[in-house]
Amino acid sequence: MKTSADTIRRLLLGTLALGLIAALAWVALRTGPLAPVKVQTVAVTTGTVAPEVFGIGQIEARRSWMVGPTTPGRVLAVRVDVGEQVQAGQALAEMDAVDLDQRLAALDASLARGQSNRAAAQAQLADSQARRALAQANLARNQDLARQNFISAGALEARTQEMASANAGLQSAQANLEATAQDLNRLRAERAALGEQRNSLKLVAPAVAMVSSRDAEAGSTVVAGQAVIRLIDPASLWVALRVDQGRSAGLAPGLVARIALRSRPGETFAGRVARVEPVADAVTEERLAQVAFDEVPAGISVGEMAEVSLQLPASNEGLVLPNAALHSQAGGSGVWRLQDGALGFVAVRLGAASPDGRVLVAPVEPDALRAGDQVVLYSEKAIQANTRITVVDTLHSTGAAK
Repeated sequence: MKTSADTIRRLLLGTLALGLIAALAWVALRTGPLAPVKVQTVAVTTGTVAPEVFGIGQIEARRSWMVGPTTPGRVLAVRVDVGEQVQAGQALAEMDAVDLDQRLAALDASLARGQSNRAAAQAQLADSQARRALAQANLARNQDLARQNFISAGALEARTQEMASANAGLQSAQANLEATAQDLNRLRAERAALGEQRNSLKLVAPAVAMVSSRDAEAGSTVVAGQAVIRLIDPASLWVALRVDQGRSAGLAPGLVARIALRSRPGETFAGRVARVEPVADAVTEERLAQVAFDEVPAGISVGEMAEVSLQLPASNEGLVLPNAALHSQAGGSGVWRLQDGALGFVAVRLGAASPDGRVLVAPVEPDALRAGDQVVLYSEKAIQANTRITVVDTLHSTGAAK
């Protein structure tokens, strides 16, 4: 009886041990290291994507002016301040004239004297013309008398000499008159040049604009061409955009833009690419473009940073997948396709991508991937072709099943 009881006890213990082993095996296969990997799948669809080009830039003024003197000098006064709106022709600043006014007065006196000299030369010319006319009349009369032998040959020669002297005097008077005219022209040119120099000391606005900076104050000495006042046209503000060359395909004038300003978080402004520069930045490997606002926002400042998204034309229709479904293997991109419960890696070529994470793909091998095929979107761990999987409806952001 004792032997029989021990046998029964050993059988019970063995049964319990086998049950425990089976339970542990079941747990290992279902929830342990050997458990199937939970995945979420998505169906391949057909459609188009609208890609975008993204870049960063800063606000600049398309039209700006540096207003300064054309000759070196000292700033006498600055009449406008930063932020003021100015009209075309409005006085902005003035340079010290030094002795220009006195030199202008001296030239005015020289012009008056030149006018007097010209009047005297004209009177001399009139006198010379009268003397020549008289000498010509006397010569003609004496020639008639000589032909009739009423006067001697010497008397005729004297009249001929008077005529030659009158012609020389007339030529001298004409030359003197021309010289006075040339002197007057020279003085007028000097007066005009000095007047332009005097007028240039009054710095005026070339157009309707806003004062962006005062670069010199009264009493400062500046050189020719140095800016005293800087102006911008507020209506000409645009974004000087920089786009990475590797992501600049399709960048062209006319593209619709969404502009986000650093000073206006949460807001976007409509715009359009106005110009693409023909020369790229070789140092930063960026392409340069200018993006104009459809309507320039009020209160923005030059130099402010902006983020710009450019809408490219929609792609041709093709296979579309979420970008998260793409995986890298053997140096290429592809997707894990689920077919008849088995996984298979399908290599694909990538096309255009949209901002919402959708990407256009094409299988490397024709017909290896079609619309409606199920591919792995997320997995809780890395998978291979022989990985056991189980499909769940949703995943946590970390990849664990809900």
